[in-house]
Amino acid sequence: MAESQFVYVTYIRTTPEKLWQALTEPEFTRKFWMGTTQESEWTPGSIWCIKFSDGSMADSGEILEFDPPKKLVLKWRNEMFPEMTAEGYSRMTYILEQKEEIVKLTVTHVMEKSESKFIQAVSNGWPIILSSLKSMLETGESIVMTRTSPKHSN
Repeated sequence: MAESQFVYVTYIRTTPEKLWQALTEPEFTRKFWMGTTQESEWTPGSIWCIKFSDGSMADSGEILEFDPPKKLVLKWRNEMFPEMTAEGYSRMTYILEQKEEIVKLTVTHVMEKSESKFIQAVSNGWPIILSSLKSMLETGESIVMTRTSPKHSN
C-alpha cells in the first residue's frame, strides 16, 4: 500500500532528558504546542491524547514504544476534522540522539494512505511547533504564535 510520510530533523542545544521532558510533560507542551497538553500514562499500550485548554480533544492514540530519553512511537489519529479522522491512525516517531552539546531530534509521521490529508496537515504544523520547541529550550521563550490555541472546530 502507498503511504504518505513527513520527516523533520532539527538540532537543539539541550540535553536528551530536557528535550524528552519538554516533549512529554503537560506544563512544557502547553508553552510551545498551541496551549495543548498531552495526557498518557506513558507506558507501551497506554492511551495517549492531545487536549486543548477547554478540554476538547485534538488527537488521540496509543503509546507503541516508550524508551526515555531516546525514542517514542505513537499510534496517532486526528479527532478535530472528520475527513482526517476517517483516514484512521498514523504512526509518529521521535528519535533523540546526543551529538556533543546538542540533541538531534528526528520526527517521522507516516500514514498508510497515499495523499493523506492528515500528513499534509502535520507537514504544515510540525515545523512551527518544533521551531517553537527549539526556541523554548535554547532561549527560555517559545514562539508567541504557538503559545495559545487558535480557534478550533470539532
